Amino acid sequence: MVDILIVGAGPAGLSAAVNAITRGKTVRIFNNKENYLSKAERVDNHLGFYNISGKDLMNKFKEHAEAMNIKIEEGKVVNILPMGESFMVNINGEIEEAKKVILAMGISKVKELPGEGKLLGMGVSYCATCDGMLYRNKDAVVWDQSKDALEEANYLSSIGVNVTFVSKNPRSEHLNKSIKYYNGALTKIIGEDVVEAVIAGQEKIASDAVFMLRDAVAPTALIDGLKTEGNFIAVDRNMETNISGVYATGDITGKPLQLSKAVSEGLIAAQHAALQIDKIKEN
Repeated sequence: MVDILIVGAGPAGLSAAVNAITRGKTVRIFNNKENYLSKAERVDNHLGFYNISGKDLMNKFKEHAEAMNIKIEEGKVVNILPMGESFMVNINGEIEEAKKVILAMGISKVKELPGEGKLLGMGVSYCATCDGMLYRNKDAVVWDQSKDALEEANYLSSIGVNVTFVSKNPRSEHLNKSIKYYNGALTKIIGEDVVEAVIAGQEKIASDAVFMLRDAVAPTALIDGLKTEGNFIAVDRNMETNISGVYATGDITGKPLQLSKAVSEGLIAAQHAALQIDKIKEN
């Protein structure tokens, strides 16, 4: 079991990791997308740095983390399950147990489709390698929203799932020839207790499952019952969410969407999480 698992390796996530390590805690930090800082042409308002590109500043943050033996791992967290004193975290099918979780994945632009949240785990999945075998010899729709979608569609087909690939892009020559293809986007998932069909454009496609292969998962879909305020995660002054042991830091907690705020919130979350772990040990 790891002490603190961090989702996202931008300024907030790396700040949390550095501060957790300095307090003697074990850390795993996962990332699967480039953060916005890396794309900034110039940063002038972070104390101690002036006239520096976002990419160069992000590299300095990574060098700091690496110097403290913090390894950024490639992986998409698809589910977090509270287990009393710990959490079971699903990272693309790999299960890790953590005492505390810090969410630092940046501002969420992911919007759930109608029916998505209601049918999550009842045919809606965010991970083909996790749930694919459940739909062998059944029908499944794969929605192309990430660089891995094509590969995962081919994987599902290889294990005997009848796949329909929905994408706004032209059909790829690398898509398995046995896979059906629909040019468009999903707009709705239909079903009462389980997935029954999806709406793609003007088409209704019967299906037993739908794999939402986005680069990111909406925070409210990661963990059941997470409280939000608008598009942001609600936190207290310790950066703790309404779910004890789960913290949120950086842009995902709301404005101002600034680098210095993200770094400071990562520090606060890590310090509080470490303190709570130490209290548990004392008891």
